[in-house]
Amino acid sequence: VQLQASGGGLVQAGGSLRLSCAASGRGFSTYDLGWFRQAPGKEREFVAAIRWTATSTLYADSVKGRFTISRDNAKNTVYLQMNSLKPENTAVYHCAARRLQLATLRGEYNYWGQGTQVTVSS
Repeated sequence: VQLQASGGGLVQAGGSLRLSCAASGRGFSTYDLGWFRQAPGKEREFVAAIRWTATSTLYADSVKGRFTISRDNAKNTVYLQMNSLKPENTAVYHCAARRLQLATLRGEYNYWGQGTQVTVSS
């Protein structure tokens, strides 16, 4: 599966953005999907993940209550709705895919898309 993230941009603190990750290739609906982010000089970190059935989700503690992950299997797309954004959320956001179960470690994902830059100004 090939992934392409989009929807990033510049937003003021307190604002919102919705990221999209479109997939091509077969079997999208059978993949568990995750969002990760990488800020300059920092390790890539887990943000959120969603089961292929959309019945289970996971979130990093730092984004719980502000970010929502969802998917539309008919459109081969996963979304990340980000509300109440903070300057520390500035990073390149990447989507990733794997099978079998939800995961929070980047090494557990097999497929990665190019990231989309999110910049939150104070």
